[in-house]
Amino acid sequence: MKKISPNSPCPCGSYVKYKKCCAKYHKGALPPNALSLMKSRYSAYAVGDSRYIIKTTHPDNPDYSIDTVSWLESIDIFCQSTNFLGLEILEFVDGAEEAFVAFQASLSSGDMSEKSRFLKVEGRWLYESAIIMDI
Repeated sequence: MKKISPNSPCPCGSYVKYKKCCAKYHKGALPPNALSLMKSRYSAYAVGDSRYIIKTTHPDNPDYSIDTVSWLESIDIFCQSTNFLGLEILEFVDGAEEAFVAFQASLSSGDMSEKSRFLKVEGRWLYESAIIMDI
């Protein structure tokens, strides 16, 4: 994992200290909604918390793999080779069991825009799929 001070601003862009924002989810607290999950996943990529990414991915996601060793390795490589420069939330559509978050992430490899679908499974929000958007 990349070193980030608990007192640093959270990578999700909340302007709150990491320890009071996404770190609590990385340590086991459940995000209350899909927006919080999405932002905490972005932060997990930024700090290199590959296990959190896996733990919050729905089994129907195309990237989901039962070979967690290889999956962890591929996420680690992506995290180490990418600088996460900013996150902008474009839209949040909340629902009881299904929600959508559209966002633009600024990465060292270029900007990425996506509309993510999240499903609530046994009280936990999980990242299910995405549509890449052209902005």
